[in-house]
Amino acid sequence: MPVEPFSPSEVVGRLRGAGCVFAEDEAELILAAAEGPAEVAAMVERRVSGLPLEHVVGWAEFCGLKVAVDTGVFVPRRRTEFLVQQALAAAGTARPLVIVDLCCGSGALGAALASALPGAELHAADIEPAAVACARRNVAALGGRVYEGDLFAPLPPGLRGRVDLLTANVPYVPTDEVGLLPPEARDHEPLVALDGGSDGLDIMRRVALAAPDWLAPGGTLFVETSERQAPGALAAMSAGGLRAGLATSEELYAHVVTGVRQARGGPGGGS
Repeated sequence: MPVEPFSPSEVVGRLRGAGCVFAEDEAELILAAAEGPAEVAAMVERRVSGLPLEHVVGWAEFCGLKVAVDTGVFVPRRRTEFLVQQALAAAGTARPLVIVDLCCGSGALGAALASALPGAELHAADIEPAAVACARRNVAALGGRVYEGDLFAPLPPGLRGRVDLLTANVPYVPTDEVGLLPPEARDHEPLVALDGGSDGLDIMRRVALAAPDWLAPGGTLFVETSERQAPGALAAMSAGGLRAGLATSEELYAHVVTGVRQARGGPGGGS
């Protein structure tokens, strides 16, 4: 039986009634993505049920790119664009760069960097099979490779000591606070992409300790964290032998901790 088409105002009304703050913008995206009245109705129902908009329409905008985001995959946050900005600011131009995107989720960070840095060699990894499949779609056109496994474990050994830009959008929500997240994240994104352990820094510490073996001299590790976790993240960078730094964005309420591998004979880590 044919489905009666929703008018734009009806879609907005359904979304607003479900508590969607940006109902007009979301309605426009749904109507543009759907191929007919039946799909509009189905997409509206999925959104009203609490599914993240990005999972409903199948993509997210990130650093000007249209990044595919499959159901069950971590949705890239707008504040994480600040991490990409910091990595681009640190990128040199003397030679093609080697980029590694750990905990890559959809592969948004690596894709954004490789798109802005022609000729870069891109590698990404995630422990979630659904994320790996999604990331492969996003980085294939950029010539990147995506691996399934825990942090550095699945990376080719030949990358050791060669990585110029290492992004790791690690989970950093403390375990006891995962239940306080908005339902869109708590119910529809993988726990492994959210739960960072007792203080939220467990995965970040592992990355910081292992990073010096993979970074090229002068290479930099970039991680996102919260304001209250920043001191602990800086300490973890220094404990890994990296020169630690902190960049913040008031506009995006973003905090990015960096760790630079010093050239042999250079000064030691410190904030």
